[in-house]
Order: sequence, then C-alpha cells, then structure tokens
Amino acid sequence: MSSPRDAEQPPRRRPSPHSLNEALRAHELFRQRRGGRRADLRFLDLSRFDLSWRDLSEADLTGARLCHAQLLGTRLGAANLYGSDLRGANLLRAVLAKADLRGTCLRAAVLTEADLRDADLREGLLVTPTADGGLAPVSFDVCATDMVAAKANHADLSRARLANGFAMQTDLTNAVLRDARLGNANLSGSNLTGAILEGADLTETNLAGAVLNGADLRRARLTRTRFTDANLVGALYDRTLFEDAYLAGARIAKPLGALEVPLDTVLRRHDSWVKTDGRQGVRADLAEFDLGGSDLSGRNLAAAVFRCSVLSHARLAGASLATADLTLADLRNADLAGADMRGANLQRATLIGADLSDARLGPVHISGSMAFVWQTDLSHARLAGAALARVDLRQAQLMNADLTGADLRDANLSGANLKGADLTRVRLDRCVFADTDLTDAVGLER
Repeated sequence: MSSPRDAEQPPRRRPSPHSLNEALRAHELFRQRRGGRRADLRFLDLSRFDLSWRDLSEADLTGARLCHAQLLGTRLGAANLYGSDLRGANLLRAVLAKADLRGTCLRAAVLTEADLRDADLREGLLVTPTADGGLAPVSFDVCATDMVAAKANHADLSRARLANGFAMQTDLTNAVLRDARLGNANLSGSNLTGAILEGADLTETNLAGAVLNGADLRRARLTRTRFTDANLVGALYDRTLFEDAYLAGARIAKPLGALEVPLDTVLRRHDSWVKTDGRQGVRADLAEFDLGGSDLSGRNLAAAVFRCSVLSHARLAGASLATADLTLADLRNADLAGADMRGANLQRATLIGADLSDARLGPVHISGSMAFVWQTDLSHARLAGAALARVDLRQAQLMNADLTGADLRDANLSGANLKGADLTRVRLDRCVFADTDLTDAVGLER
C-alpha cells in the first residue's frame, strides 16, 4: 500500500552497483582527506541496497529512498538525510550522531543499538533543485519525522531533537534519551521500559498508553505531558514533576493509605507466614506501593513482594529480604547495610547511592528432593555510586548492570555473571574475581 509520502516524492534514479561503488570509494578518500569527493546521493533510489559497514559520514542523502536498505553498522555521522525515506531499513548499530534527519521516514526501521546522539529529527519541508539553480518545494506540507513502529531498543538518542515527531508503537526499551527534545512528539503506545529520559523535554508530549516501567524521568520537563493510561510503575521520578501533567488512568505507585490493613499488620502477618512455612499469616504483597522513607530495619521480609515499589531512602539495615521480589523497585539511597538479600530478584531495580555494605547477595541453596540453587538477580540493575564494600555477590547475576562509581572493595564476586556490566570508576581493591564472567564488561581496569 502506498503512503501519502509516495504521492509527494519526485522520481528517483536508481544507480547501477558500479556507479554507486565508485561514488562510495571516492567518498572514503574524501573522508580520509586523500582527495576524492563527498558522496552526492540526493534523491537516488537506494532501496534494498546493502550498504552495511560503509562509511557515509557527511554524505548528502537528501530525499534519498532507502526503503528496506541494509545499513548494519553503517557510519552516517553528520550525514544529510533530510527528507529521506528509510522505511523498514536495517540500521542496527548504525552511527547517526549529529545526522540531519529532519522530515525523515523511519517507519518500522530497525535502530537497535544505533547511535543517534545530537541527531536532528524535527519536522522538515523537502525541496528539490530547479533548472535555474533555485529550490522548489516537493509539497507545501511540512513533514514530521516518522518513527512509528520502529525498533530503537538500546539506541542512544541523547540530546536528539524529535519535537513534533511521530513515534507511536515504537520500541524504545533501554533507549537513552537523556536531555532529548521531545516537545509535542507523539509517543503513544510506545515501550519505554528502562529508558533514560533524565532531563528530557517532554512538554506537551503524548505518552498515552505508553509503558514506562523502570524509566528514568528525573529532571524531565513534564509540562502538560499526557500520561493517560500509561504504565509508570517502577519509573524513577519526583512527584512534583507531575504537577502540570495529565495522569488520568495512569498506573503509578500507590500511597500506603490504600492498603486494606495498616503496614504494621501486613508485616506482622508476613513474619508469621515465614516462621510457619505458610501455614499461618499472609505473605506480604506490597507491589506498586510507595514506602519511601519507611523504617523496616531488621524486619523479616523474606520472600515478600515489592515489585515496582518505591523504597527510596527506606531504612532496611539488617532486614531479611532473602528470595524477595524487588523487580523494578526504586531503592535509591536506601540503607541496606548488612541485609540478607540472598536469592532476591532485583532485575532492573534502582539502587543508585544505596548502602549495601556487608549485605549478603549470594545464592540460596534449596535442599530436598527438588534441590536447586536460587541466585540473586541484579541484571540491568542501576547501582551507580552504591556502597558495596565487603558485599557477598557470589554467583550473582549482574548482566548489563550499571555499577558506575560503586565501591566494591573487599567484595566477593566469585562465579558472578558481569556480562556487559559497566564498571567505570568502580573501586575494586581486594575484590575477589574467581571464575567471574566479565565478557563485554566496560571500564574495568585491573
């Protein structure tokens, strides 16, 4: 089916493979400052061409058609892609930093792990050269950038400009949108799980029905932002940010006043449930509740459910949290010193600035006929600046965890999985690494 864009586009010449390769070779020499010439690929039909891993930085692709083109790992930094058509293109790990993508169609494109830092994705009016050397508009309609149904998970869009753009039903899982300008953009129904939107301008942005579990919204501008029916449980934010936002039907952490019984009763019943192996009492289910600042020091919270709960600045020193469900929990600056967290599920939990000194995060060995080992799961957890001195992390799962600036002195990481973890500026004095998997870990200096 054709789109309105097709009717507006001028005819495009399809180059021969030979002429295209000649242009690309000349461009590579231009990039190396060894002569050659900048690639002029304006208004060419490059649909389904394979340009993977080529260096097209600074190339002029104004109005080019690249539908379903293979651009895997292609370098397009500072390239001019103004008004280009990239529908269904494969841009996996492509570099588009500082690229001009105004008015570009990226509908259903794959942008997984792409670098779009400082890219310009605002609306644009496409024009073509005239015989007298002037410029004539292709259409009188200003065309907004279209990222509908694109896959941009793990993409870096820091400081990118997408004001007034369309990105509905887009996969932005774990994408970095720090300080991005998204004013009046339509991101309704998009998946922003774990996305970093810290400092982003979301003024009048449409996020209706969007999933923002674990998204970082700190310092974001949320003036008249539409969160209607959006899922914000597990997201990082300060409630004052929502004063001018629309939250009708949005899922956010519930106040403790919404509990059916007082918190102390919930905790007392849970203690009885644990001590009697479930024969008495009731397991504590505090999922999606706001317990920020609560004093739970020394409490027996083993196997309790805190999924998507707010526990920022909570006092949990010496508490028992063995096998507890803390998925997507907000534990910023929490005091967990000496806590028993063996076998806890902390996937995508936020422990920025938390104190876990002397905490136990090793495995739980379940005996009997169904014997197995229950490992602590901190995959994708945010532990930047956390105090982890002397912590027991034996066999813990820390895949893709952010440990930037954490203190891991004297910690035991024997058998731990740190694949893809960020260990930049981590203090590792006397840290035990026996059989630790450090594949693709970054920032490690040993």
